[in-house]
Amino acid sequence: MSPETWLSLLRQHRAIAVIRADDIALGYHMAHAIAQAGMPLIEITWNSDRPADLISKLRSELPHCVIGAGTLLTIEQLEAAIAAGAQYLFTPHTSSKLIQKAVTAETPIVAGALTPSEIVAAWQAGATCVKIFPAQAVGGAAYIRSLQGPLGQIPLIPTGGVTLANASDFLKAGAIAVGLAGELFPKAALASGNWDAITQQAIRLQQHLQPFLGKVGDRANS
Repeated sequence: MSPETWLSLLRQHRAIAVIRADDIALGYHMAHAIAQAGMPLIEITWNSDRPADLISKLRSELPHCVIGAGTLLTIEQLEAAIAAGAQYLFTPHTSSKLIQKAVTAETPIVAGALTPSEIVAAWQAGATCVKIFPAQAVGGAAYIRSLQGPLGQIPLIPTGGVTLANASDFLKAGAIAVGLAGELFPKAALASGNWDAITQQAIRLQQHLQPFLGKVGDRANS
């Protein structure tokens, strides 16, 4: 997938469902519940149970979704994720070696950063986008907005503390998209296997983000 295609998908859908599951069957049901809601961008974290197997299975069963891998820390993990069929990659940190490996493999990579210096370093190293984590802990949407003046050309994806209630605020502030984990997967729903509740949660998120779907309105892409 080209960087241009990835950025187009982000502008079109605006949200990524982040799945971290300690059992592959659980992760499988979580992903299918999200897909049922019509939310196509799904990330499987590498500290999940058998992430490569799960990504491969989801690529086969959910062809209308775009399945990525996250929490990648090493070259070996990144290579395994690509081999499993991951269509995009997330790292929690900035590593020029990982970024260059992804660029060589022509796979979009979103590198984690927090400070302006880290954000610029990730971008200059070749990251397709930069993940801002933990976004809410450092000021939430206000922090994203404050970065737009000097760094508005860099596509930012805040994660960590993003909720249904504040997701649209991050987009208004200039983020190209947001990543949500626990907010989409209430513990009670997971414990009881209430997959419909998760589907409904994802539908509500998309309703909140409806004014932004498919629009370029963020400064990172103006």
